[in-house]
Amino acid sequence: MINRIDQDFQFHQTALNLRVQRQELLASNIANADTPNYKARDIDFKAALDGALGKTGGGSLPLARTNANHLGLGGAAGGQGGNRSGATVQYRGELQSSVDGNTVNMDVERAAFAENAIQLEAMLTFINGRFKTLSAAVQP
Repeated sequence: MINRIDQDFQFHQTALNLRVQRQELLASNIANADTPNYKARDIDFKAALDGALGKTGGGSLPLARTNANHLGLGGAAGGQGGNRSGATVQYRGELQSSVDGNTVNMDVERAAFAENAIQLEAMLTFINGRFKTLSAAVQP
């Protein structure tokens, strides 16, 4: 029973971590809207969650550490460029060319930021409800 609860919350923890990482990327894009040659970045949430849960389909083999001195999958920093979850950070395509080479489109970034914030809030509300249900189940 405890293992089932742990697995359920492990899924939610992974999903929350990916949502937070995406929120940080989107905030970084908005903050760098006026930075010359800045390229907007984002992650594909569904693909990242599938990858984090081991649902990758491409027949990829898991990596094994044969020596304790070898670095892990993400290197010493824990990921690609500080990427904690292992999600592939992609550059967003340019929708409208700019003279300074910046690819941030504020309308797209704000919409993605708001949508991700709503999804994050919904997940937290759902998890809170699960905790309340579990708490009520163990009360005498």
